[in-house]
Amino acid sequence: MADFRFGDYELSNRRKRNFATALGFLAIGLGIGALTALFVTPKTGKQMRKDVRRRYEDARDVIGGWGDRAGEIWERGEEWAETARRKVEPMARRLRVG
Repeated sequence: MADFRFGDYELSNRRKRNFATALGFLAIGLGIGALTALFVTPKTGKQMRKDVRRRYEDARDVIGGWGDRAGEIWERGEEWAETARRKVEPMARRLRVG
């Protein structure tokens, strides 16, 4: 008989890879579906190019904002690390001496 324990479940490495692969294919499928829907709509070529250009610029702005936000978070993390180092340094010196 199998021994079941609640709360000890972990995904095997193989299942983790399969899950990551499935998520990757899902993202690719969503992208392809979005592009297909975009190009199947009944619009003129000029309108389509304008829409594609606008959406591309919007996406680029959003991704650029993520980069700016990541930079701010990185700087804040560096400040926190420096503050923590300054607070711990006197204790570390005492421990090295003692």
